[in-house]
Amino acid sequence: RRQALTLGALAALPASAPGSASAADDELADVYFGCGCFWHVQHEFVEAERRVLGRKDGELTARAGYAGGNAGADRGKVCYHNAGFVADYGKLGHAEVVRLTVPTSSFGEFAREYCRLFNKDGYRPDQLGDTGPEYRNLVGLPGGVKSPLAKELVRASVAEGDRLDFGVGKGDDANVRGLSWIMDTTAFPFFQAESYHQFHDGFAWGEDYPGAYNGLAKALRVADSGCPNGMLGV
Repeated sequence: RRQALTLGALAALPASAPGSASAADDELADVYFGCGCFWHVQHEFVEAERRVLGRKDGELTARAGYAGGNAGADRGKVCYHNAGFVADYGKLGHAEVVRLTVPTSSFGEFAREYCRLFNKDGYRPDQLGDTGPEYRNLVGLPGGVKSPLAKELVRASVAEGDRLDFGVGKGDDANVRGLSWIMDTTAFPFFQAESYHQFHDGFAWGEDYPGAYNGLAKALRVADSGCPNGMLGV
């Protein structure tokens, strides 16, 4: 398979200031990754923060949330499915994602971690269970495809066995197996999910994480979104 966005195609795009290759190696970038249910994805990126960056509990930045919809927020909110249909993230066109803050010099390692969430055929772990655009694959970068970080995504996919294709996200995009949409975080910002979704056990049967992990939402004082309690499941 070939990437819809190749390294050559990305190189031909004009440079973008955010995440510039000429910036200092330790420049921090806010990015997000979507790959089906955000419970499992958050756990994997928390572990990556610990392993790659040596971060302790109080330094972890991975947060579950929503992004990728053209509608943005509804009266300042984006919420999980709820009985009152208040600012429903699916109705607003968003997908489930996990945001984190990483040094641009380390982004390639996190891009490879993202690609490892898929198997060789581009299937994510919950591909057949969680369906619909709320579970589509997407990556948010400052500057979108114009960011040099976009090239790292393509390199990561190649390094991990060419698991993913990439496309230019336009908002409200479709859920396509093996394809991840690259979003510009300025046009498509991150909206943090409810506190009860943070550091949650995984979606798979038996995917129960340690209590110390589940307790991070309280330990890190994750702010409540002000959304009504959502329906069970994710």
